[in-house]
Amino acid sequence: MERIEHTTTIEDLVENVPRVVGYLIDQGLPCIVCGQPVWGTLAEMAREKGRTDQEIDKLIADMNSKLVLKKSP
Repeated sequence: MERIEHTTTIEDLVENVPRVVGYLIDQGLPCIVCGQPVWGTLAEMAREKGRTDQEIDKLIADMNSKLVLKKSP
């Protein structure tokens, strides 16, 4: 996975960037391990949890810089 987008599914995130699970939990956005269904996108899940579009944009930018683009484990 090169980049996380608004349309990236939770299932793709968990499969391709497994460390995202802990990050999402830290951000108050539980995903598959907490019973959230694997279907749906990151943006949909964040909106369901009350996040604004600006908060979602920041979350995605942070995830891309900290999790996806990070070269070391």
